[in-house]
Amino acid sequence: MTTSRGRIDKRQAILRGAFAVFARQGYAQACVQEIADEAGVAKPTVYNHLTDKATLFRHAVQDAAQTALRQRLAALEPLVEPGDDLRATLENVGHALLRLHCDEHSCALRRLLYSEIIRFPDILDVVTESGPHRLTQALADRLARLILAGRLRTTDPELAAEQLLALLIGPLEARSRMGTRLLGDDELRELARVAVGTFLQAYAPSGLPARAGDGE
Repeated sequence: MTTSRGRIDKRQAILRGAFAVFARQGYAQACVQEIADEAGVAKPTVYNHLTDKATLFRHAVQDAAQTALRQRLAALEPLVEPGDDLRATLENVGHALLRLHCDEHSCALRRLLYSEIIRFPDILDVVTESGPHRLTQALADRLARLILAGRLRTTDPELAAEQLLALLIGPLEARSRMGTRLLGDDELRELARVAVGTFLQAYAPSGLPARAGDGE
């Protein structure tokens, strides 16, 4: 059991070290020795776990995408029990998603995807399956529960999830110039507020206030 745990831990350290090096250097300039040093293991250990540099790159990107997904799924949890103020809960969830989209890990992942997509066209499917697609499905599940409870109005929760994410991420990408400009937290909150307001204009039930205490 200890040997197995140690092997898993070493593999994880290698994947994280590889992602850090690839994010700094790009695929072409990264070397396996530097990855081994970053991970704190011997160079042969890297090859024992992942047979070559290309395989290492694919697995490192997949692991990074899965880490980002876990963080985003956790950010959706308040929607399970949103309380009386649905608008505020949606705004807080939107703000959390925007912050995650802007963090260094996510920006590095997108930079790698953009720069290496020609060399590794298959990583687009890997990142999409471990990221946007799964996030949309999870958000659609949360929205479906709100629809069943009468708190949102639509027959297509997946479309609603796609549109909410687009309302959040589209303006963020434009304002941040695709991640090259740092946005302050107040600006992220405002983006979330506007996105949720637009979303609720389309999906809030007629005649029902979207925020506790709102009226005509």
